[in-house]
Amino acid sequence: MKQILDNPVWYALRAHNHALGQVSGGSAYFQPEVSPFVAVEGHALEGLPALHQAIPFGNNVIFVSNENVEIPLPWKLLAAIPGYQMLYKGPDFPAPEGPVTIPLTTDHVPEMIALTSQTNPGPFSTETIRFGHYEGVFDNARLVAMAGQRMHPEGHAEISAVCTHPDHLGKGYARHLLLRQVNRIQQNGEMPFLHVKADNARAIGVYESLGFEIRTEIYFYVLKKNPD
Repeated sequence: MKQILDNPVWYALRAHNHALGQVSGGSAYFQPEVSPFVAVEGHALEGLPALHQAIPFGNNVIFVSNENVEIPLPWKLLAAIPGYQMLYKGPDFPAPEGPVTIPLTTDHVPEMIALTSQTNPGPFSTETIRFGHYEGVFDNARLVAMAGQRMHPEGHAEISAVCTHPDHLGKGYARHLLLRQVNRIQQNGEMPFLHVKADNARAIGVYESLGFEIRTEIYFYVLKKNPD
C-alpha cells in the first residue's frame, strides 16, 4: 500500500485510469482535457527529464509526489503546493442522511466547471467527469455542491472535487457527499483516500471529523515545459 499511495498518479494510470492517459516507459500522464496530473516511475529526479520528452503537448502539468525535491531542468517550476494525503479510517459503510443527490452527467459539465472555478477544490476541466461517480446537490435547479472520484490505483479510490458554493456552506452538503463516496468505494472493496492542501484547515477539520487520517505529506508541483 505504501508504494502505491506514495505515487498515486503512476499507479492509477497503470490500473483503472489507464484509458484516460498514457504510460510510456517510466513516464505517465493524463490526457490534458481530463487532468493535468503527471508521474514518473521511481525517483523524481531520475524520471522528470525523460517525462519532459515524453509529453506530446505544451500544457502546464502537475507532478504529484511525496518527495520534496528540487525540480530539474528542462522543467520550469511555476508553483510547489504542499498538501496531505488522507486515508479513511472511520466506520465501515457509513449511511449518510442528507439532501437528495443527483448523478452528474456531461450535460452538467458547464455548471461543474463554474462551481469548481469559484471554490477551487483542485483542477477540473472539460473531460474530468470521465473519472466517474460525480454527484451533486441542487438548489432551485442550480448546482451548489458536488463530489466525485479521481485517481483509481489498484485497491484504492480517491474522492475528489468536493466543493460547496459559498452561499450554502454550513448545511452539511460536503459531509453528506463525502460519506456517500466513502460508502460507494467500500462497497467496491476498496480504500477511500483524498488529497488536501496543507493550508486548508477548514477542509482538513471536516475530513478528520468524518474519520480521515493524514497518511503522508504530498506535493503538487506545477510545471511548464521549456522549449528544447
